[in-house]
Amino acid sequence: MYQRATLPNGLKIICESMPHVHSVSVGVWVGTGSRDENLKYNGISHLVEHLFFKGTANRSAKQIAEAIDAVGGQLNAFTTKEYTCYYVKVLSEQVHLGIELLADMIANSLFAPEDIEKEKQVVLEEIKSFEDSPDELVHDLFAGAVLKEHPLGWPILGVPESIARIDRRVIMEYLLQHYTADNMVFAAAGNVQFDQIVTAVEKGFSKLSGGCKRILPPLTAYRPEKILKYKDTEQVHLCVGNRGLERKHADRYAVFVLDSILGGSVSSRLFQELREERGLVYVTCSNHSSFKDTGIFSIYAGTSLNNFDQVLELVKREIKRCYEEPVAEMELSRAKEQLKGNLLLSMESPFNRMCRIAKLELYQDQLLTPEEAVAKVEAVAKEDVMRVAGEIFGKEDPVILALGPFAAK
Repeated sequence: MYQRATLPNGLKIICESMPHVHSVSVGVWVGTGSRDENLKYNGISHLVEHLFFKGTANRSAKQIAEAIDAVGGQLNAFTTKEYTCYYVKVLSEQVHLGIELLADMIANSLFAPEDIEKEKQVVLEEIKSFEDSPDELVHDLFAGAVLKEHPLGWPILGVPESIARIDRRVIMEYLLQHYTADNMVFAAAGNVQFDQIVTAVEKGFSKLSGGCKRILPPLTAYRPEKILKYKDTEQVHLCVGNRGLERKHADRYAVFVLDSILGGSVSSRLFQELREERGLVYVTCSNHSSFKDTGIFSIYAGTSLNNFDQVLELVKREIKRCYEEPVAEMELSRAKEQLKGNLLLSMESPFNRMCRIAKLELYQDQLLTPEEAVAKVEAVAKEDVMRVAGEIFGKEDPVILALGPFAAK
């Protein structure tokens, strides 16, 4: 079902064929993100991602955009805390163009000083936009509070002061250290032949070289605290949670089920209690983010200032229930079916399949089929859910971070 190859320079290729579809999604995944940065230059990973679209030795930025638009494709990228992805979605007959565009960008981008200065201004506007989205901003602030000055807690976008310090010399040093062939995965999924992918990737990426020595700084000590930050908003935006489990932890499937039960759907405990039963919120949810060596389990709710204390107590009560009371069989079954449906429905998309196999390869994780992953979920018992909830929530008080008009209270 999956085919792999490694080029002589160390670049890994993984492919999943889907002969019944008309399209192909291909992506270059680089094992670097905001956790790999120096605090002085926080945000460089994301800035570099932008700059790969600003022109190469062969194409201007406009020509890159026109080339993909001319075939009805999509070319984009995103940066996370641990990796950066550049991807193309095209019809299967245009896959060679997609690979050639990605190769040209990764191998031949110019990083002209004038483009760097211009794109720094674009990123500063993006930071301002993020600051104007309190429901997103609160998650960044919460991660910083949970991870206490560790790079995983730094904002992916950086801050204005760190962006201002970045110049071409700093960027080129960053690229030499992290954008190496052995720190990349090329992934493809869709109506495509593996041999054709390997040939095209080898042609476009064989000149890449270098060796990446990724050093993960040790985790900082966890310290529960309650932080109320003022912002002139209509609602209080609340995050509550603890450190979670690393990506390859044996209990990860139990965490998926716990997340689904607590706040992962409209039938979840938080949604039913806070919105349907009491009408205290419009949005509430939970989320577990996993990294190489730790995780964050967060619960979010947006509510009026007058309801803040009540919502916080109800959230803490629901957290406590998870590790003090066994989940009912019907609720457990419903959570598993939700996870199963979400996974299998998402696998109808070549892009989602490409992302899945790329991340598994990047993290050197076990490459299960979707059906094997479903079986792992099905094997989770109610005792597992209760035990994992106790591991995450029962040993330490949570971090509480709220953003809103507290000066008026």
